[in-house]
Amino acid sequence: MRGPLLWVGTNPGGGGTETHMITLLRALAGQGVECHALVHPQGKIAAALAASPVQLHPGIFHNSADPRGIAALDRALRQLRPQLLVGSFSKEYWPLALLSRLHRIPLLLFRHMDLRLRPSTRWLLSHWPLRLVAISRYLQQRLRAQGIPAARVEYLPNPVRLADFVPPSGAREARRAELGIGDEVFLLGYVGAWHRGKGIFTLADAIDAAHEQDSRIHGLWIGGGAHEAEFRQYLAGKPWQHLLGWTDAVTPWYGAMDALALPSVEPDTFGRVLVEAQAAGLPVLGAEIGGIPEAFAPGKSGLLLPPGEVGAWREAILALAQDLAMRTRLAEEGPVFVQRFAAQRVAEEFLRSVEAPRSIA
Repeated sequence: MRGPLLWVGTNPGGGGTETHMITLLRALAGQGVECHALVHPQGKIAAALAASPVQLHPGIFHNSADPRGIAALDRALRQLRPQLLVGSFSKEYWPLALLSRLHRIPLLLFRHMDLRLRPSTRWLLSHWPLRLVAISRYLQQRLRAQGIPAARVEYLPNPVRLADFVPPSGAREARRAELGIGDEVFLLGYVGAWHRGKGIFTLADAIDAAHEQDSRIHGLWIGGGAHEAEFRQYLAGKPWQHLLGWTDAVTPWYGAMDALALPSVEPDTFGRVLVEAQAAGLPVLGAEIGGIPEAFAPGKSGLLLPPGEVGAWREAILALAQDLAMRTRLAEEGPVFVQRFAAQRVAEEFLRSVEAPRSIA
């Protein structure tokens, strides 16, 4: 890529869309691309990229018609004349589209959320001269089902810096000591939001049921969210259920686990935590819903289970806890499988894609 790239993402938060933007920008900069980002100056993206080669420009879109956001973007485009303009957040789609046309700069939009499209957004994604990229095959099909022409919806794997999730030496012993458990405990972890759609109550019930049959089985919960108070009360008085809350240092805790579960009962676009866990050398359990099955190799690096069925999850937990050979086999396959999500590999695929001639109807 000869000229600079400008990526616009002014959300202040630190969710999956922000993580995707941060990860791919770092990887592209590592490939020698001149990368710029228009970001919220006090946001998580700006903080994460502050020490990177990515050059930051302040800007905030409170909504798609925010005049200050539009002015900041226009200034950046006039100053940089980027070869490509990229966006990730739907509230920024229309200003990006209009200003990309005004400045005659190609536009690429990523789509992350499986939400019903507004008519104006559906028209934009269906008719405007832009490239639309879904971060999972599941979402690619969902966008097509909502009326976006199939040929317009591309797919690029969700990038992960795999080396970031290799636990440091001694993490297992140190973190287990914090929990007050020994090496004999089978520790099943969950990392993510604590709300019902994520299946946390199903998984908690399955761990409880498995613990009744094998007292070595414990659960570890990292996260928080909408149903945190209810969930903490639900698990109160159960010393085999360890609730940590949110932490930015997840990798050492992966080292303490024996497996990780993502038990969603509502569709997730993808299952990023499963990729992280496999990079850490863990077998995984994933619900057969949404884009979760894409994040691991069912039967090879983990087990695919029906969402919401406590009995099936209990049996899978017991099987993992009691079959070391199976755990070892699944754990060995995971780091191999997740290479397809390696950030540098995805960055190379991104560059090949944007540099290839393409006619956009």
